[in-house]
Amino acid sequence: MVRTLLGLIALIYGVNAFIMFFIPLFWYETTPGVAMMGPFNLHFVRDIGLVFLAAAGALAWGAWKENAAVAIAGAAWPCLHGLFHIQIWTTRGFPLDEVAAVNLLGIQAPAWAALYLATRLAPAKGVNT
Repeated sequence: MVRTLLGLIALIYGVNAFIMFFIPLFWYETTPGVAMMGPFNLHFVRDIGLVFLAAAGALAWGAWKENAAVAIAGAAWPCLHGLFHIQIWTTRGFPLDEVAAVNLLGIQAPAWAALYLATRLAPAKGVNT
């Protein structure tokens, strides 16, 4: 079950990466709260899409090989991204709006779930824990 859920999160991140890289303006215009952060920047959106792709790859590889270290590495950036979005939410005054809901369900939940699930995988062979 752990591997399946990690694989699902990896798939979600991979789809997001694909959209951010290949149809970035669509992503910018349809993701609640993104346009509030400033004007569209193609380079920035594609860069972040590539980071999501790297996270997806590490989560998928970690789940497939049952390697906790790789999966934790894959969860690291999404969790850091989540912390940054908590800071953004606090500076917005903690509103309970559509942007906060997207933050909770689209950023926080998968990131922290991935980290938790990654810690449930077996450690890599030859790694002392």
